[in-house]
Amino acid sequence: MSNSPVLLVGSTKGLVLIKKGPSNQWKIEKVVFKGFNCTMVYVDERNGRWWIGISHKHWGQKLHYSDDRGTTWQEANVPNFRGALLPGGQPAKLRQAWCMQHGGWDRPGSLWLGTDPGGLFYSQDHGISFELVQGLWQHPSRQVEGQWFGAGSDHPFIHSIVLDPKNSDHLFIAVSCAGVFETWDNGHTWKALNNGLKAAYLPNPKVEVGHDPHRMLMPGRHNQVLWQQNHCGVFYSDSGGKEWIDVSSQDGLPSYGFALAVNEEDPACAWVIPAESDENRVAPGLVLQVFETKNYGESWENVSAGLPIQFTFDLVLRQAFARKGEVMAFGTTNGNLYLSEGASVQWETITAHLAKVNVLVLS
Repeated sequence: MSNSPVLLVGSTKGLVLIKKGPSNQWKIEKVVFKGFNCTMVYVDERNGRWWIGISHKHWGQKLHYSDDRGTTWQEANVPNFRGALLPGGQPAKLRQAWCMQHGGWDRPGSLWLGTDPGGLFYSQDHGISFELVQGLWQHPSRQVEGQWFGAGSDHPFIHSIVLDPKNSDHLFIAVSCAGVFETWDNGHTWKALNNGLKAAYLPNPKVEVGHDPHRMLMPGRHNQVLWQQNHCGVFYSDSGGKEWIDVSSQDGLPSYGFALAVNEEDPACAWVIPAESDENRVAPGLVLQVFETKNYGESWENVSAGLPIQFTFDLVLRQAFARKGEVMAFGTTNGNLYLSEGASVQWETITAHLAKVNVLVLS
């Protein structure tokens, strides 16, 4: 396979590889792991390795990787909780691999893996083995009933891992439901960073732990800036997560949603794809819309040209929106895939015939 741009689309029925051809048209090249539920896709920018998590109904979670851009695949060992117990005393068991992040350019063998039921794992040998990060698993907040809990799932899960590009010991994670946590010592100790967030579904909306971030990202090397699409709004921080600022509910922006993308070069610029509400998880008013801010959320602009304008029931999940360079793409629960390429946002339909899209990565 050539090194032309590729969309890796993880769906409930396989991993779909979409390439930009000689005529500048994006087309499906092939499907791998056909028929299986792809729950995680990650591309390690250090070595180009592709990772995929597969959820089998009968065999549980599986991990595979490819070093030749999807031509061949190798199965990897999945993490093992090795007797770790859930707060209620039941043995913890891997249910899903949610996200992966490399551990730093200065640590070429390092990988972080976030899972359901809320376990963070670390590998120092390129993913040959993973060890449960005990400092987070044993965090005091996890032992308090009601502070870590499932959101649409029986257990909390780690879906976002953000590495400080200037310090490999410094890491952020987002947990649904618990909130944002930070470590400065490569995972040994952790601190909650939820000041300014609100948990409207709890008796005390300003709890220290118990928040529901849906997606968290850092724009490039701007290590003091974090963006978050939360259950209760859109937030950003310019203090490395010490304080979160609510920038939702402005200019007609619906505050609920899952999907988020950021500009790697400009930390003030971000995009969200809202949903109507927690109760009605469809496009707001049945109109699929993308909103853009260029000023840290002080104002939002509807940038939905090219998208269907009525009777769309699509929802975009937290891992199904990606941006790289001037290319943005997202897939929906109805199997539709849209892409915009260029300085101005203009969407085109790549395909309307996929299975539900769980995750999308641009490589």
